[in-house]
Amino acid sequence: MPDSVTGLDRLRCFIATATRLATPDALAQTPALQAAFADLVRHDDWLPDACTAPHPQYYQQYLLHCDPLERFSLVSFVWGPGQFTPVHDHEVWGYVGMLRGAEINQRYVRHADGRLTAAGEPTTLQPGDVERLSPQEGDIHRVSNAFADRVSISVHLYGGNIGAVSRHVYDPETGQPKPFVSGYSSPSLPNLWDRSAAVRATIPGLKA
Repeated sequence: MPDSVTGLDRLRCFIATATRLATPDALAQTPALQAAFADLVRHDDWLPDACTAPHPQYYQQYLLHCDPLERFSLVSFVWGPGQFTPVHDHEVWGYVGMLRGAEINQRYVRHADGRLTAAGEPTTLQPGDVERLSPQEGDIHRVSNAFADRVSISVHLYGGNIGAVSRHVYDPETGQPKPFVSGYSSPSLPNLWDRSAAVRATIPGLKA
């Protein structure tokens, strides 16, 4: 995507690319999809302000777009200072891209007896970084804002309507799973499709 594309045009272009890459049944993790997603989060000029608002107690999960067939969804996660998730899984594949600030990701391995142990050292995502998630490769983790004094924002692409997926949170001491469905933090979506101003600007005599 050219760097001259900005704002909602950039978001629309990514959604169109993901839709073209999807089959009638699903969108799969591919190099082309990962490259398009990486290009999206490499720029910080497109996320609507309404999808950047933190909550004083809870991290926020704003739906940016859900494919009509629920083959994929795009979400912004807004982390207030010091906020973190429980240990959880996803049940669908995903990509996590860092847009602003930084976040810490600690992965876990669940053993045959149900115990959880840390899978290596935690990693830190910086702006522009992309991390891949896959249930087949192990996707149990805990995510936290790397900063105690400012907001961080990441963008997540999932292979399903993540707010409606039945998945699990885990007791980090015992590994005991508990089902949960995350939902979303806002009842409304960004209006990506009002291109009227741009069209008016191409018509002589009309004001944008």
